[in-house]
Amino acid sequence: MRFMYVLVAEKPMLPNPVLRDAIRKMADREVKAGRMLDTGALMPRTAGAEVRIKDGKLSVIDGPFMEAKEVVGGYAIFELKDKEEAVTRAVEFMQLHLDHMPDWELSCEVRPFVQP
Repeated sequence: MRFMYVLVAEKPMLPNPVLRDAIRKMADREVKAGRMLDTGALMPRTAGAEVRIKDGKLSVIDGPFMEAKEVVGGYAIFELKDKEEAVTRAVEFMQLHLDHMPDWELSCEVRPFVQP
């Protein structure tokens, strides 16, 4: 099954060098094992645009946007056997954050892709 991890933070932060190295090592392991298919961090919302349908009309809005309570900061796509494995690996990933930057309030949403 394919899963997407969506990282959401109330306050955008960058990982410190120790956490960044720990994440890189974990990502290298997961790629070599064939489990991690893609990953990436996202630029701030001010660098983006929003394409929206509202009241039957399409509009394009360039950032910056109104203040958001939570911001998606990154993602990863994995090929794993089931939801249990996906959650286990997400817990391991989040534990790195707790170990190296305990003041960072962050969540990792684990979502399966729709299967054809």
